[in-house]
Amino acid sequence: MFPELNSILNSTPDSFKSSDFILVSDRQADASFLIHHYLSFYLRAGCKVCFLGLVQSFSHYSAVGQRLGVSLTQAREKGQLVFLEGLKDSIGALLQEESSQGTQPLSYLRSPGAGLKGLFRFVESSVRQNGGRDDGESWGPPVLLIDELSVLLSLGVTAGAILDFTLYCQATVCSELQGNMVILVRCEEEDADDDEEGSNLLQRGLVHQCNLALHVEGLPTGYCRDIHGQMEVWWRQSGETMYNQRKIFHFKVYDKGASFFARGTSSAVL
Repeated sequence: MFPELNSILNSTPDSFKSSDFILVSDRQADASFLIHHYLSFYLRAGCKVCFLGLVQSFSHYSAVGQRLGVSLTQAREKGQLVFLEGLKDSIGALLQEESSQGTQPLSYLRSPGAGLKGLFRFVESSVRQNGGRDDGESWGPPVLLIDELSVLLSLGVTAGAILDFTLYCQATVCSELQGNMVILVRCEEEDADDDEEGSNLLQRGLVHQCNLALHVEGLPTGYCRDIHGQMEVWWRQSGETMYNQRKIFHFKVYDKGASFFARGTSSAVL
C-alpha cells in the first residue's frame, strides 16, 4: 500500500468510497504496482476480495504482498481472499470435458465465442459468499480485482463480450452490493494498428464505465533514472457523464513502495 497515492486519492483503508469502479491502464509502462497497491489496500481494510489473476501466479502476488506488509496466504485461508489463478487453472479448463464447460470460470479458453458467462458466475458466487471473520463479524464490502483484462483479447474473446462482462460485474459488485472494482488493461502504442477489437477500444469503453481512471505511461522525454513514468488521474463525480478533474503525477517505484510528484515539481524532469 502506498500512502502517497492514498493522499492523492483522498482515501485510506479506514475511509474510502464505496461503489467505485477504478480503471488502471498503461501504455509503454507497467502499472502492475497499482494492482499490488489496491490488493494490499482492500485486504487491510477488511474487505472480501475476489482476485482474478490472469497473468501471474499466486506466489508472485504473495511475494509482493509480503513486501507490502500483507499475507495473501493467510487472507485466503481465512476466507477473505478468493483467488483465481488463470495460469494454473487454464490447463484444467482446456482438458475439461465438453459437457461441463459452461460451468467453468475459464470455459472461454475452449469456446471464446461463448462469452464470459462462466467467469461472471465465479465472480458473482465469490462476492456474495461473504462468510465471517474470526471475531464473528462479517467482512467489509466486496472488491473485485482483475489483472489483467486485456489478455482475454489475445485468447479470442471480443471487446464487446469483455465490456458486457464488466457491466454485469459492475451492476452486481458496485451497484447491488456497494463494493468496488479495480481492473487493469494494457493499451497498444498510439500509432499501432488498432482494429475494432483492439485493446485501445477496450480501454476507451471501460473509461466510459468507470468513475476513477489511473493511466500510466512512460515519460514523453524518454528514460530517466530518478523518475519511472507518469500517472494521469481522471475523477468523475457520481452522476456525472464527463470527468471533471484531471491531474498528472510523476512516480518512482521502490521495492516496498512508490513516490509520487505533481508534474513539474521534480528536479529530475524539467
